[in-house]
Amino acid sequence: MPLFLRRSLTALVASLLVLASASAQPCCGPITMNGERLLAGLNASGVDHLWLPHQHIHWETGELDNNPYGRRAATHCSAFVAAFSKRLGIYVLRPPDHSLTFLASAQMRWLAFDGPAAGWRRLPDAAAAQRSANQGNLVVVAYENPDRHKPGHIAFVRPGLPDLARLSSEGPDITQAGATNAISIPLARGFHHPRDQLGFFEHTISW
Repeated sequence: MPLFLRRSLTALVASLLVLASASAQPCCGPITMNGERLLAGLNASGVDHLWLPHQHIHWETGELDNNPYGRRAATHCSAFVAAFSKRLGIYVLRPPDHSLTFLASAQMRWLAFDGPAAGWRRLPDAAAAQRSANQGNLVVVAYENPDRHKPGHIAFVRPGLPDLARLSSEGPDITQAGATNAISIPLARGFHHPRDQLGFFEHTISW
């Protein structure tokens, strides 16, 4: 092989190695002390055994409500988000200002239009959402179902250290109530909705 071709090939391999190394690095900054506090709070939320699907629950605690006349919602993603946010002193649309019926879609609309007046800010993409969560801000990801007779979905973005490839393929890890309640689950598994229709929103926490 001619020398100039060997040199070109060597340079190309080196460039590819640099790119591969860069893509394998955490994408969105370190997890700060406040990020660790947020992570501990999400881990201790109890959402893996509270706010269970197909049960009638107290929206603030996630515990079962034995009211025989209570409506059993399929999932309680929006109740969990409302309850956990309230614990942190942060308002997001919740009862009694809106019923639990189709609340997730209503929360998405509220965050987009009324949220800024309550301290919420929209983020441009998943990387910005991951970076904000790592800094210790409360970050939600939400989907408004265009069919008003079908539910949306909403969850919290967890502080984490995904690389760019994983963030692109699976999204950040989230904590959610839903068809599957999970302390930690990739966004791609928690949201069965078009990724380009999801909205990310942040709110500063007064630690």
